[in-house]
Amino acid sequence: MTSPLKLLVCLLLPILALRAEDAITTAAPAGFPDAETHVFREATPEPVRLHVFKPKDWRASDRRPGFVWFYGGGFVRGTTAQSAGWARRAAREGMIGIAPDYRTIARWPGVSATATVADARAALRWAQDNAEVLGLDPERIVVGGSSAGGHLALWTAITKSPMGLPDAEAPRFKPAALLLTCPAADTSKASGMRGERFKAIDPGFDPDSFSPLQNLDAKMPPTLLIHGDADVTVPYAHAVALHRALTETGNVCEFVTVPGGTHKFSTELAEWKTKVPELHKAFLTKHGILPVTVAR
Repeated sequence: MTSPLKLLVCLLLPILALRAEDAITTAAPAGFPDAETHVFREATPEPVRLHVFKPKDWRASDRRPGFVWFYGGGFVRGTTAQSAGWARRAAREGMIGIAPDYRTIARWPGVSATATVADARAALRWAQDNAEVLGLDPERIVVGGSSAGGHLALWTAITKSPMGLPDAEAPRFKPAALLLTCPAADTSKASGMRGERFKAIDPGFDPDSFSPLQNLDAKMPPTLLIHGDADVTVPYAHAVALHRALTETGNVCEFVTVPGGTHKFSTELAEWKTKVPELHKAFLTKHGILPVTVAR
């Protein structure tokens, strides 16, 4: 027979583990030793920052292509510790790598997923507005993301501001390309998921106005879409629908299916940890972003 003490321990362990996990996922780095850190939005309990990683031969007079990567986490959690590696990789390729934070539900009490979209668009706008001091070409910024981060990347390429968000924070230029991994592209009531995380911010609010799939521009940037066909967190069918919507309006969308890939295919399938960056590089080379050439 199980003793009362053992039963209590069994009941408490999952709770303690969950709290430990939350502590890990909600602690965000204030900066990185190899990056410049900038605040692009004042907020409570902490400002919203982005981290800029520059190539070793960077000069202020450069006009290099940029690379922005948004981490995932269901709009609830996650930090730039997940995206800094992508920005560093971009800097090694000669680009200006940028890892923006955004207000997640767990770290900024009282916000909803609407704030994540607002911050993503504002982060790209900040980079474009500050392109001259960053040595950046504001019209050649590649934007990517995984899961919820893919949702945010899509919104940087959609001209119309979602309901209630200010046009003054909208990007000046569309991304030069989109790199999407298992993106949460559909958050609509009818066919999507996670729509309940987008809360009313003004009268007549419609959460569907924050679903990228239903709000795509007729003209979108060239897109590389990678998704596992065994993903149940963000259904593979959503990627199929996104690919169809983009190509039916004449846009370029390369769709790479990961056979047997779940939502965590890049960690579960060893070969994809290197294959995804290789696909990124090949796609950006095809579209003239790489290799980076800087006139001296």
